[in-house]
Amino acid sequence: MELTFISDVTDDDALDAYSQAVITVAERLSPSVANLRVRRGGGSAVVTTPDGFMLTSAHVVARARRGRASFVDGRELQFEVVGADALSNLAVLRAEGRELHAAELGDAEKLRVGQLVVAIGNPHGFTGSVTAGVVSALGRSLPTRSGANVRVVDNVIQTDAALNPGNSGGALADGRGRVVGINTAVAGVGLGLAVPINAATRQIVGALMREGRFRRAYLGIAGGPRPLPPRLARSLGREGGIEVVQVVEGGPADRAGMRPEDLIVEVDGTPVERMDELQSIVVSDLIGRAVRAKVIREGRERELELVPAELEA
Repeated sequence: MELTFISDVTDDDALDAYSQAVITVAERLSPSVANLRVRRGGGSAVVTTPDGFMLTSAHVVARARRGRASFVDGRELQFEVVGADALSNLAVLRAEGRELHAAELGDAEKLRVGQLVVAIGNPHGFTGSVTAGVVSALGRSLPTRSGANVRVVDNVIQTDAALNPGNSGGALADGRGRVVGINTAVAGVGLGLAVPINAATRQIVGALMREGRFRRAYLGIAGGPRPLPPRLARSLGREGGIEVVQVVEGGPADRAGMRPEDLIVEVDGTPVERMDELQSIVVSDLIGRAVRAKVIREGRERELELVPAELEA
C-alpha cells in the first residue's frame, strides 16, 4: 500500500486549488461590478438586480445625483442615485440598462476568521481588478457621520485583501462568489474594511430602493457600556448596561426625564448592554411611539416613558 504524505503534495497542487477558487469567483462576479464615474471622483458598484439596481458606498456618490457606470463587457450606462444613507455608508443606484448581470448576495453573519474572501473593484480606474485574502477579523466598528450625527456601523468585516482608492463600493465575496460585504475603507497597511451584507443592511438597502432614504429613531443621548453593581447584576441576570454620558437638551430622552449617569438596562422590553444593541432597537418603527425604558439611578430601578423622534440626517 502506497501512502501519500503532506510533503508529497506539490506547491503547484496547492496553488492550483487556491487559484481555481479565486478564478471562479472573479469570472462569476466581475460582470456584476461596475466602474463609477461621478463629477467629483469615482469608485465601484455592485449590480443587485437585472433591471439596473446597484449598491455602492454612500461616500462614492456624495453630493452626486447621477453619473456613468462601465462594465467589463464594454457597456457604459448612465445611472441615477436612488438613495443614500451616510450613517451606514451605503447607497442604491439605478442604471438605465436592462439584463444586467446581478450578483448573488450572501450573509456576512456566516463568515469565519481565516475564510477566503475576494475583492473586486476598480482601483485607479482599472476595471475588474481582483485581489484575494482572508477575513482578518469580524465584529469591528466603523464610525460614520452625517452632519452633526455620528453613528457606528457594527460588525464590519476586516480583510487583508488589498484595497486601494477606487475599490470603495466594490464587492467583497466569499469563496462561492456571493457578495458578503461592500468595500468601504482602507484602515491601514494590509487592512481593509467592508460594510457587511446582513439582515440589518438588507433592511437599509430595501428602504433606499423603495423610499430613497432610511428612517431612524432618535433618543438624544450619548453613552457607553458600564458594568452593573454585583447586586443588580444578580437581580437582573446580566452583567452591564449603558451609562448615559450626555443628554441632548430638548431631545426625547431629556423630555422623558433621563439624566447623565443613568444606567439604561432595558428599552421596549429588550435588555441592552452596549450602544450597538440600543441602535438595533431604536429603528423607524419606534418613531412617535411611546416605549418604556428601564434605568438604574442611584442604585434603584426606574421606568421612564420615551417617545423617539426621527433622526434628521
